[in-house]
Amino acid sequence: MQLIMLKCKLHQAHVTHSELEYEGSCAIDGKLLDEAGIHEYEQIHIYNLANGERFTTYAIRGQDGSGMISVNGAAAHKANPGDRVIICSYVQLEQKEAAMFRPKLVYLDQDNKVTRTGNQIPVQVA
Repeated sequence: MQLIMLKCKLHQAHVTHSELEYEGSCAIDGKLLDEAGIHEYEQIHIYNLANGERFTTYAIRGQDGSGMISVNGAAAHKANPGDRVIICSYVQLEQKEAAMFRPKLVYLDQDNKVTRTGNQIPVQVA
């Protein structure tokens, strides 16, 4: 049996650009791509905390160290500069692999600088 698991996420990234006419779907600071383990042209899911939009696109490399999160093309209708988003990538694993797999979690501040990383989300309590 195959399971789809969270591979990695950039948590609470801030959108810096929204470019309707730019080719490519989401340009992400290259250093953030590397930190999270997201490959250029990899499918990503974006969850917009500002308006509830959830959409699928692909990542392209933005300028290293720029803090760029640019939502481009048709996706530009779903996010505006200043919106907080969660950017996720998923992986398909065999059940045995999934039992030992841990995602790469990258937490960002308002300037899209890494504040911490981890590989486990705390248990949510009532």
